[in-house]
Amino acid sequence: MIPMLDLKLQYAKLREEIDACIGEVLASTQFIQGTNVQQFEAEAADYLGVRHAISCNSGSDALHLALRACNIGPGDEVITTPFSFAATAEAIGHVGASAVFVDIDPVTFNISAESIEPAITDRTRAILPVHLFGQAADMGPISRLAKRRGLQVIEDCAQSFGARVNGKATGALGDAGCFSFFPSKNLGGYGDGGLFTTDCDALAEKFTLLKNHGSTTRNVHEVLGWNSRLDEIQAAILRVKLRHVDTFNRQRVEAAGHYTRMLDALPVQAPRPPKDLSHVFHQYTILSAGRDAIIEQLHKNQIGHAVYYPEPLGNQKAFAGISRSLELPHTDTVCMQCLSLPMFPEITLSQIESVVDAIRRAHED
Repeated sequence: MIPMLDLKLQYAKLREEIDACIGEVLASTQFIQGTNVQQFEAEAADYLGVRHAISCNSGSDALHLALRACNIGPGDEVITTPFSFAATAEAIGHVGASAVFVDIDPVTFNISAESIEPAITDRTRAILPVHLFGQAADMGPISRLAKRRGLQVIEDCAQSFGARVNGKATGALGDAGCFSFFPSKNLGGYGDGGLFTTDCDALAEKFTLLKNHGSTTRNVHEVLGWNSRLDEIQAAILRVKLRHVDTFNRQRVEAAGHYTRMLDALPVQAPRPPKDLSHVFHQYTILSAGRDAIIEQLHKNQIGHAVYYPEPLGNQKAFAGISRSLELPHTDTVCMQCLSLPMFPEITLSQIESVVDAIRRAHED
């Protein structure tokens, strides 16, 4: 069996460091808002090249509270991608705004910069690009358009920790960035966790206020807030894994290179990231008109796989009435043909060969 993801291998490699850091937290009995949280925020800010990195309970909370910190609410519109996990659009709905779904680039699967401007109305307040599957979005034209039209840019970086655009990290390219530390992510904890990044002091102050019950002084509450904290054990684990994330990302890129080389002769579209937009391969996702046959062959050979995502967000019941969609020809095609293959830093060349052999047999049958 080849799993879609194997977290046991990474834990085995880091066991001594991780067990030690957890033991230190348990011995300290400092479980909430402790020194590991403070140090992780400082280390993450340094790694990402931002003034502020503020931890929270999850990537979903990071998105939700980022929108609130940007004063986006009822009557506003946020332009985003229909090809993403539901949390991207959920956050927009939770602040009372409407999601406007525009088409994606058929090669990178990220929001198409060219599709954004026709969707702008007098209600548009922000653009929310997603760096999907670890592939950095084309932020240059998006940022220039936002500046010209007076819009905020909030990056969904849940899948892209360590990806860069012309050397600058995702999460440092817009007004704000939002990360997830769900265990499967490139930088993943052993539970939920999230991070908000910004260079804006005012946004950082507002986000901090919102995530802590609307309070900066004990028992004094300025606004209705939330309880959204990264716990000390998760922060300690993330500090360990942050020291290794570049190595893990390099291993993912190397594995992706093997996949792409071996798939070259087969009738599938493999990821081919533009040179100035790095890809850290949270997922390795191909397109194939014969997806069902490939899935059948992978299943027969006990090879993990997943379809991210089978349906555009605007077509789903949860977003009916709180969104509108423009024409989405590329999104529709990608949803029908996308297939994610096993990807994790420790995947072996032999395992990759087995996956590709199964895909080859699917085309021979």
